[in-house]
Formats: sequence, structure tokens, C-alpha cells
Amino acid sequence: MTPRQGVSWTNPGEPALIVRAANPVAWLVYDKGAKALAETLLSCQANACEHNSPEKGEKRGRMMSTAKMADCGEASQPDSVRMALGRRSIVMVGLMGCGKSSVGKRLASRLGLAFTDADEEIEQSARKTINEIFADHGEAFFRDGERRVIARLLNSGPQVLATGGGAFLNPETRANIKAGGISIWLKADLAVLMKRVAKRDTRPLLRNGDPEATMRQLMDVRYPVYAQADLTIESRDTPHDQIVNEIIDALRRHPALMPHPGQQSEPSASTRGLIARGVTAAVAHAVNPPRRLDARTVPVSLPGRAYDVKIGPGLVADAGRLIAEKFGAAKCGIVTDENVARHHLATLEGSLRAAGLHAGTIILPAGEQTKSFRELAPLCERLLAMGLERGDLVVPLGGGVIGDLAGFAASILRRGVRFVQIPTSLLAQVDSSVGGKTGINTPQGKNLIGTFHQPSLVLADTNVLTTLPVREMRAGYAEVAKYGLLGDAQFFGWLEGNWRNIFGNDVGALTHAIETSVKAKADIVVRDEHETGDRALLNLGHTFGHALEAWTGYSSRLLHGEGVAIGMGLAFRLSEQLGLCAAGTAARVDRHLAEVGLPTRINEIPGTKADAGELLALMGQDKKVRSGRLTFIMARGIGQAFVTRDIEPDTVKAFLAREIAG
Repeated sequence: MTPRQGVSWTNPGEPALIVRAANPVAWLVYDKGAKALAETLLSCQANACEHNSPEKGEKRGRMMSTAKMADCGEASQPDSVRMALGRRSIVMVGLMGCGKSSVGKRLASRLGLAFTDADEEIEQSARKTINEIFADHGEAFFRDGERRVIARLLNSGPQVLATGGGAFLNPETRANIKAGGISIWLKADLAVLMKRVAKRDTRPLLRNGDPEATMRQLMDVRYPVYAQADLTIESRDTPHDQIVNEIIDALRRHPALMPHPGQQSEPSASTRGLIARGVTAAVAHAVNPPRRLDARTVPVSLPGRAYDVKIGPGLVADAGRLIAEKFGAAKCGIVTDENVARHHLATLEGSLRAAGLHAGTIILPAGEQTKSFRELAPLCERLLAMGLERGDLVVPLGGGVIGDLAGFAASILRRGVRFVQIPTSLLAQVDSSVGGKTGINTPQGKNLIGTFHQPSLVLADTNVLTTLPVREMRAGYAEVAKYGLLGDAQFFGWLEGNWRNIFGNDVGALTHAIETSVKAKADIVVRDEHETGDRALLNLGHTFGHALEAWTGYSSRLLHGEGVAIGMGLAFRLSEQLGLCAAGTAARVDRHLAEVGLPTRINEIPGTKADAGELLALMGQDKKVRSGRLTFIMARGIGQAFVTRDIEPDTVKAFLAREIAG
């Protein structure tokens, strides 16, 4: 781009450029990535927003036909995204088989950009295939060449660039991508990846040994690094054009390009100045991304036991400061599991050590079976060995299993010590970390032994959700959908239209979903802390779901959220069959949950076929049973759940038999 009147660089090659507004005269400084946008901004101001004289109309038309800026003309979403990118490229990252090339080509076509495959560029430069480079020179040689090729491509203008699976692991490459592009991680389940890579024999890292085991290992190592990408989009077995639409929508909403309409943000001083001079908010925000406000806070206003739930990015890294501000010099004993420790333990330990609060760390096996007597006793002994006193804190860092177990240990340790929940799964952030239910499972059922022991603080860090496997994210989403289904039809409707943004790591949508869910739970907990009335509503889907979990032995066959999803489908179908809600209601519930990727039928659980009598007997162990009567959460419609004990066991058994028969 050649500098013209109104645009100049401080020195050739320097990143800053200065834009002089046409009227009134003012100087503003932007980053290098906004060059093209700054040019368009001037065109917008001089020729569109200020509506110059008719004799300049021909010139104005030529300029606007080129710019097509959103809010200054009839711009489509791809047009506005392309213009907001300026000189930056879109860089696709992820494991082999996630769809970087196939999706990237369609995305480039939609945006009117060139598409480049970094691996193809490497092969052309080396005049060898990737397999041949690995075989002849080794992986280290390939990675060095890959780094240099990507650096060159990032300097060659805006494009959609697909990178190799290992490229983003290089710190220098990540820094180059951050400086010159917007990174998008296509995140896929293991099953999806294996199905796709099985079609080809061109993957050097999968050519020896057990390909599935190798892929699992790559996921463990690489997914935490991929999570540093600017956007995360779920890659699944749907048409590629649908994924492209989701990417364009996410880019349009990304703070670096366009603000999310519902995002809580505050414009910078220079942005406010632009808007005051007649430049549209869309253009001004694209040049000056909005400053994100502080974490959202939801109070749980229990008399004498009130606490806050903080929701937002970066809270794990800030935990030491937040805890010290509230609790002073209390010692903190961390309890976590092996999976979470790999991703987030170092950050939390560093934060607590910096504040002088870290007393020690206990790492437990991951999985539902950890929530047991077998783990409880040694956990308590190890916490005591840390020297924790009544004024100190247990700090569970993990999902629902760790939160429930460590919270239970805190409730009985020295007859009760305080604890701070740091939930790392969506399910834990919206449900199990709030409300004070703690406990363990037994062979007879789920959560049958435990206490009500409220946390003293909950820190729900949205950043940690980027490292969740897709299946775990879906399972947590079941609890989010539950809050809409039990008492907020408007929220459920919002979820139907926005769930892709939640799974795409859209901070605004994710924060809204978590905050709405936590507010709903907090309101019910304050009314009925010990589940003698309204709090039973929170168990929509759980009477069926807990029985299904017990039937599967709390194994990986069925995650808790998957059981809840099936349970909610069963509850709405039974409600409809009993004439409690309108025809078609259950189908709407099933349709949304299935669209997200959740099961809604008993027969979707892998393994042996269920037995109606066995499931009914397991339901009889539910902790909400009163005088031998099962407690059910039924629905009169979406957002209209209610508690009843008036459904006969024979009716339920016959219903389950029909469901199992299909």
C-alpha cells in the first residue's frame, strides 16, 4: 500500500502508522495490522459518513465499492471480516485430520483471500514429500524448515494459511502468528480424527505402532498449546460450509476485529474520539479493540455464609491475589487430578506461591471412581499433614469429582475448614461448584454420603475450558441447557441460537451462559439451601441420569452430563406422554441436545442393553426418595419444570421398557 495524504508512517518499516482524520484534523496512531482498515476509514469519513457534495459522488461510489465497510455500506459478513483483517492472515492450527486444508480452502473462497497450505509450500521448496523429508532428514530438520516457511508466508500478505499439526508448538512460530495473524484451532474428537486420517497413508507420525494410541498422546501434548489460539472452532462430521459459517461468525465477533454485540466492554479513548467525529462504532472498534471489563461476579447471598462466584478469563493466574485480598495469609492446600495438573497446576501453584499462600499439592487419579471412601481417608490425612488449620483453605482445582470430594474433606477436616472452588470443567463451573453440595459415591448410588458445606469463594476461569476435550464440554453443556429447560424458556431459546459460539470459545457467549446458569442456581440455593423444596428442581434429568450412571458403573461409557441429557429427554417425553406438556415439546428438547452432540436415548449408551426393572430399582436409591415414593422433575413446557411424587412405579417401568425397546 502506498502512503497517501492523511496516512503516513513514522519511519519506513516501523509498525506504527498515523491516521489523520479529515474533519476535524486530528492524529491517531494504530498498529501495523490496521493499515488497510485505516485507509478505508479515511474513505468512509471523507466520502460516505460525511456525505460529500454530488459532484464527488462518482469518486465516492468507486471508493465505497472497493471498501464495502460494514455500517458504511451494504457489507456482508465476509466483506467486513476481510476488511477488518487488514494485512493479517487467518492461520488454521490443529491436529492432522481436523480439516485445516478442506475448511481453510472454503473459508478463503468465502473471504476472497488466497489459500496456502504450509506443508505444500515445504514440499515444493524441498522437492520432496513430507514423508520423504522425515525419512531422509528427521523431524528436527523438518520443523526448522517449517518454521522458516511459515515466517515467510506470514509476511506475504493476507491469506488463509493451513499449518502442519506440529507448527504451532514452536514458540517462535506462535509469536509470529500472533503478530501477523488471527489463529483458529479446529478442535476435534479422537473418533473424528481417526476416521479422517484412516483414509490416507501420508501421516508420518502415524505410520508405526498403534495409530490411535499415538493420536491420544499427540492430543495430550498438543491440545493445551492449541488452546492458546485466538479462536477455537469444533470440527465435527458436518458439512464444511457449516464450519466455515461458524468461523466467519466467530471472526466477526472477535474483539480484534468486531466486538460481540452482547459483550461487556468499554471503548478506548481513541475509539470514543472516532465515534464522536462521525466514524461508525463498527469501524472504530475494528481499529481499536474494546477493553474487556473485570470478571463478572454473581453473589450467593446465604445469611452468614455468603460468597461470590467470579467468572472470567485469567482467574487461575490471579487466584493468589484474589485469595489474599479476601482471606489474608491463609495457607492453601491444592487438591487436583492428574489430567488437570498437566494443564493448570503450575499456573495456580505459581500464583499462590507469589502471594505466600501455598501449603502443598495433592494429585489424585482422574475419573468418577476417585469420588469414594477409598480416596477420602488418605486425602484427609494428607491435608492434615500439610498443617492446615481451621483458618486455612482447601483449594479444589478440577471438575465435579475433585470439587465434591475435596469439599467433603474440607467439611469434615478439623470439623470444618473453608474451601475455595476453582472449577475447570463447564459442568463444575455452572453447577457442582456452587451451592455447597459435597460428597462421594457408593455402590448403592451417586452422592449418597456427603454434607452441605458452602465454599467461601468460587473462581470460574473461562480460559481453562479451552483445554477440555469436546466430549467433556458437551457434557457440561447439558447442565447449562438444564437451567433453560427448568425455569427460563428465553435462555433456552438463546442457547438454540448461540450454542456454536459457546463451543467456539466466544468469551462473550461463554461468560453469558455461565453467568446466567450460576444466577439461576444461586437464586434457588438461597431459597432452599438444604433441598427441602425448590432446590429439587435442579435435579431435572438427574433421577433418570443417576440411575443410568450407576448402571454403567460410573465408567467412561457414560459421563454425568450425558446421563443428565438422556434423563432430560426422558423427563420431557414422559411428561408429554402423561399429557403434562404440549405435543412437540420433547422433540424440540431432543433436537437441540442432539444438535450439540449429546445423547437423548438410553440405547445410545454403548455396551449391553438396559433392563427397565434394574433401572427402576437403581432409581429407588435416589436421595430424593420420600416415604418410598420416587421424586420426579416433570415439565409443563420448556422453562416450566415442577416437582412431583405422584407417578406410579409401574407407569415409570412401562415407560422405560418402551424406551429401551426403541
